[in-house]
Amino acid sequence: MCAFFLRNGCKTHHSLHHLWRRPSIEHWNIKNHIVQHSKVYSRLPHSSYRKTKELELSNPSFLASFSGVSSSSVSKVGLVGWYLQMLNSRPILTKSITCCLILTAADFSSQTIAGSLMEQYDLTRTLRMAGYGALIVGPSLHFWFNFLSSSLPKRDVITTFKKIALGQTIYGPAVNSIFFSMNAAAQGESSSEIVARLKRDLVPTVVNGLMYWPICDFITFKFVPVHLQPLVSNTFSYVWNVYLTYMASQQKVSTV
Repeated sequence: MCAFFLRNGCKTHHSLHHLWRRPSIEHWNIKNHIVQHSKVYSRLPHSSYRKTKELELSNPSFLASFSGVSSSSVSKVGLVGWYLQMLNSRPILTKSITCCLILTAADFSSQTIAGSLMEQYDLTRTLRMAGYGALIVGPSLHFWFNFLSSSLPKRDVITTFKKIALGQTIYGPAVNSIFFSMNAAAQGESSSEIVARLKRDLVPTVVNGLMYWPICDFITFKFVPVHLQPLVSNTFSYVWNVYLTYMASQQKVSTV
């Protein structure tokens, strides 16, 4: 009896041990499923994985959830992006409005600096400057810079100096002449008085411009893309127009 139980116990223990060591069918199925999927993923090209990552990174919600960019930084980038888009879609209008705003600020600064010498703020003068910037300077800068870029496409030092020379001998005197003439005509001066003002103010203005604009133009032509050159030039012109509006506010020349 004892021998019977010992033999049966040994067989039972051997059977249980065999069942325990033998993997089940489900286990093999799961393992085969994982291996097959691993092979499929390993056969995927690297470009597909890279495209998937690019899609994830290009998703704004994905970036917003994982990046630490503040809302103010995002708004600044959005404003700059909007302005660049407007430069591409409506370049003349955008540059005209930009120039209008800069010249308005320049005239306001000029009147503020000379406030002790003036009885009151001259709003009409500021409006004249705004109109001059929107109608004359903005569009003319757009066509001038595009003309220089197409005529002299290189950006080396020699070509840059050629552009500066053309600006100081052609564009600058022409725009300053138009400015003094329009401003004087808007103040009711006669043609002879306008000519006398040009004789008095134009040459000193051009000479003073030679001490300011060449370095500004060098930076603009050498380092700035052509579609942003009017914006940079207008930024430099802020200081210049403070001086220019002061010159235009001088008393008219007596022709008697």
